[in-house]
Amino acid sequence: MEREYDLIVIGTGVAGSDAAWHCRDAGMRVAITDYRRYGGTCALRGCVPKKILASAAGMVASARNLRGSGVAGELSIDWPRLIAFERSLIDPIPGRKEEGFQEGGIHIYHEPARFVGPNQVAIGDEVFSARYIVIATGARPRPLGVPGADLMTLSDDFFYLRDLPEGIVFIGGGYISFEFAHVATRAGAKATILQRSGRVLSGFDPDIVDRLVRASEEIGIDVRLNMPLIAVEKAGDGLLVRAGKEAIEADMVVHGAGRVSAIEGLDLAAGGIETDRRGIRVNDYLQSTSNPAVYVAGDANTKSPQLTPVAVMDAHIVADNILHGNTRTPDYSVVPGIVFTNPPIASVGLTEAAAKEKGVAYTVNAGDLSDRFTNRSIGEKHAGYRILIDKDSRRILGAHLIGSGAEEVINVFALAIKNGLTVDDLGLDAIPWAYPSHTYDIIHMIYPLVRK
Repeated sequence: MEREYDLIVIGTGVAGSDAAWHCRDAGMRVAITDYRRYGGTCALRGCVPKKILASAAGMVASARNLRGSGVAGELSIDWPRLIAFERSLIDPIPGRKEEGFQEGGIHIYHEPARFVGPNQVAIGDEVFSARYIVIATGARPRPLGVPGADLMTLSDDFFYLRDLPEGIVFIGGGYISFEFAHVATRAGAKATILQRSGRVLSGFDPDIVDRLVRASEEIGIDVRLNMPLIAVEKAGDGLLVRAGKEAIEADMVVHGAGRVSAIEGLDLAAGGIETDRRGIRVNDYLQSTSNPAVYVAGDANTKSPQLTPVAVMDAHIVADNILHGNTRTPDYSVVPGIVFTNPPIASVGLTEAAAKEKGVAYTVNAGDLSDRFTNRSIGEKHAGYRILIDKDSRRILGAHLIGSGAEEVINVFALAIKNGLTVDDLGLDAIPWAYPSHTYDIIHMIYPLVRK
């Protein structure tokens, strides 16, 4: 028997959940399904568990930074207990999500979904029809297509490691590898990052990235460039990684080489849904270009950056467009990016390369903040900035930071760029910034000649 809904949502991460709730609150009959545990990537195998591990690594880093300056003894990570703590926070999430949906009148299913028509979805052995269908299936690790790829540990599984191997090779020089490598190193492992090209973290300002690489190497992380992966092989009780012209021994090899839209198995062709190599093609309203009944929120569409806050924004836009007609479009021009290493790096707005490509006349304020009291007081040696300013209007165009607090300060710059604020709007006479704080140091970033 075919069941009918106003909306079917495929995926239970932040994008799918928010879209389902908004439409249910508006009185729609809503169903949601996920073949994995409810909660999605961010809550179960991404941002949230990563931040738990990174926070522990940050505590160790902070203590070591101040060793000999009043902090004595050796702080270390008890890996099994840390993972147990992480699991105690993460494992209850799926049950709470399901209970919430059920109490709110959203029908829940636990089977893979696939299209059988423009408005029809098969979930398990049952066929459902809906006026609208939202695809919010997120992303999955990118297939690497090399011999021995099945011997690698997926980044998703890193959060379940009951024991931390001694030697870990991370494939890829992006967010995942750097964040995990910093955690693993602070926990006592030997981490190596292999990047296929000559540059890691390519979406960030290269000077800021260079500083992070130096900070990473100082704590023992081996960052190797121009090392394309050729194969992974068994070698006794361990593994052998063949990359470039080298062979590197490892106890574990972690796939950190990026993620792609998780749309395999949906049989999108049966729903008349066009795709390309990046995901599902959508119009400006996040609606399928070929099937008006389908909307896409988050990592599965071709437009959206693969970040949780963006997925949340997408979900709200999709829900509004379903409920009120196509009236809202996303703005991805100001999206902060953060790498939660120790120290973290953060970026928002234009890089110099992008500014040159756009033909924008700009100036750059760049400098070191390690001698500021905020950083000297915590022993942070790696702190700096590059701020792009429009040469004529003095508006903030881009901000690129490294150092303690960067993950928070970057949001101030994001608001400034979004609202067209100038250097003077953030300056000495704007507000009496709280002191001492990392946000107070914004004054020294935009007015680099201010006396200390």
